[in-house]
Amino acid sequence: MQDSRGCPIRTTSPQALEHFERALWRMLSFFGDPVADLDAAIAADPAWSLAHTMQADFMLTLTEPALVPKARHALEAARPHLGHATQREQLHFAAAELALAGRWRDASALWDLALRDQPRDMLALICAHLFDFYRGDARSLRARVARVLPDWPADDALYPYVLGMYAFGLEECNVYPQAEAVGRRAVAGDAKVPWAIHAVAHVMEMQGRHAEGMSWLVSRHADWAVDNGLSVHNWWHLALFHLESLQTETALRLYDESIGGSSASVNLQWLDSAALLWRLQLLGVDVGPRWTALAAAWADPIAHAGYYAFNDVHALLALLGSGDAARADALLVAAAERASRAPREAAPDNQAMAVEVGLPMMRGLVDFSRGRMRQCIDRLLPLRGIAHHFGGSHAQRDLIDQTLLAAASNGVDCGVGRALLNERRCAKPLTPLTEHWARRVGVSTGSIQPD
Repeated sequence: MQDSRGCPIRTTSPQALEHFERALWRMLSFFGDPVADLDAAIAADPAWSLAHTMQADFMLTLTEPALVPKARHALEAARPHLGHATQREQLHFAAAELALAGRWRDASALWDLALRDQPRDMLALICAHLFDFYRGDARSLRARVARVLPDWPADDALYPYVLGMYAFGLEECNVYPQAEAVGRRAVAGDAKVPWAIHAVAHVMEMQGRHAEGMSWLVSRHADWAVDNGLSVHNWWHLALFHLESLQTETALRLYDESIGGSSASVNLQWLDSAALLWRLQLLGVDVGPRWTALAAAWADPIAHAGYYAFNDVHALLALLGSGDAARADALLVAAAERASRAPREAAPDNQAMAVEVGLPMMRGLVDFSRGRMRQCIDRLLPLRGIAHHFGGSHAQRDLIDQTLLAAASNGVDCGVGRALLNERRCAKPLTPLTEHWARRVGVSTGSIQPD
């Protein structure tokens, strides 16, 4: 049999394929739980290895350490059925095994092989795309989708989701006008494509178009905000637009209503909470007991240290913000210990991320929280050119610059502050947030020259 995009599959059960396709749509759209649909696919055809493999894929793409045992169990359930799986399905299993072992780059290379034979293999495309993002591989975010996009007919039901991925890849490669155009095209029809909405929001964030960004997200509210796994992240983007205009009370209200507390339940959502509270605190906003609640909600960050450096950095923010110096130090020690292990005992991709970016950044943030501004600047400033190596987006990594501006505003190094502000002004209009940092650093906005 083949799926609706012509990819070979071993199941002969129409019911299994129907549930699988539904799960794939959920993975792309972030609406609902793909695992329940995959359970139904497995019930319809227990011997179809790809349904088991996709369960592992989905869990691993959440970067959630607590789900790793379940992902391993799903792959073990797939293993006995590989003998009669298609070559494509065997390739997917091998890629998932590599992802499970923390070899995200190697897994993406196998998904790329699958896409060369089957450019419309959407499972391979979305898995590789997400791990490109987690690895900070902006070039692959764009180029991988570009290599298959012409093979997708515009009337395919999943075509808007391919456009959404391409839009985000273009944005992370700083191709802003094309990224916005592709993102808007992705949502021009009936399909709800939160990833594309998010890509356009990224463009507006990078260009300092905070008023437009607010309007964009609010106008598409029904397509991303209700029962959607990306909603916390898009609420975070809306809060960033309010921060850019120094509407800190509104940003804090969004945190309380839609970002923090019960709204967040996994690392990918908790890190948005931590990132927003840190930015608010840098601006002098008293966030009250929210840090303590966030640190308490975070699922055992010390035990899970070393799984993904990007998550570790944000867990550290929560501990530092809550004033729990002992647990913050313990997290840093645990992350360093995991990174020092032999590659076979540690996730090799994360090991490189931690050593190059994650651990120096964590130490710089500890310096900042303890008033060692000179040391903070010395640690964080060299990371600016390589921070993408540990994942995230331009917007997320802007936390480094804002922390540096706050450190420089203490009179430690006004030259650093001036340089960062000049760079910021050349990239986007003079926003209230930029004016705030200029005042704090002691730089006249008239001396901040536009491009």
